[in-house]
Amino acid sequence: MKIRIKFAKEGTMKFIGHLDVMRYFQKVMRRADVDIRYSEGFSPHQIMSFASPLGVGMESRGEYVDIEVLSTDSSEEMLRRINGAMTEGVEALSYRLLPDTAANAMSLVAAADYTLRFREGYEPEDPASFVRGLKDFLKQEQILVMKKTKKGEKEVNIRPMIYEMEADEEKIFLKIAAGSAANLKPDVLIRAYMESQGETMADFALMITRNELYADSGSENSHQFLPLEAFGENIE
Repeated sequence: MKIRIKFAKEGTMKFIGHLDVMRYFQKVMRRADVDIRYSEGFSPHQIMSFASPLGVGMESRGEYVDIEVLSTDSSEEMLRRINGAMTEGVEALSYRLLPDTAANAMSLVAAADYTLRFREGYEPEDPASFVRGLKDFLKQEQILVMKKTKKGEKEVNIRPMIYEMEADEEKIFLKIAAGSAANLKPDVLIRAYMESQGETMADFALMITRNELYADSGSENSHQFLPLEAFGENIE
């Protein structure tokens, strides 16, 4: 059986890198007595895959890991057991059974929601003006930035990767591309805007929370974003 677990990663755990999170979840599965399936061969390992690595220093309420199990109790009971084995800062939010034909979370990711706030001492001098300027900035048909690639750097138009933006003087909400075909980091957008205003954004000026990961069941011209947990159902 295929299971999709949604989880949060907050507090001091935001400084734990992706590889350590993978090892952490392997230990949690054992401690919670999850009847997880192992691969065959000389070096068996748990069947487990994560949707999208979260940058170190980011918090999230919308992370996903897919596992395969040989048997399972109800979603409510499994959440109780898994969270009982978790440390502070990581919490399982949903435990859902997927159809046998479901694609893994990593291959589905197309977009993500983020909430951004400036750290104390790094706020714009005039927040209202900053917000107005950002909204005007996004009215452009092209926003060109330099992105690093395996072969060096190239200029990329990131405007098609920005699906939604809302902002006030306290926070910025973004829905942006987050898949393998197109991927935009939220700080890249804010940095590009500030540079267009002749300003420089300091490193670590932003506090970033990832709220959700989405698949896209629509088309390039008509997106239909679905949260990854929507592909499964609770086990009663």
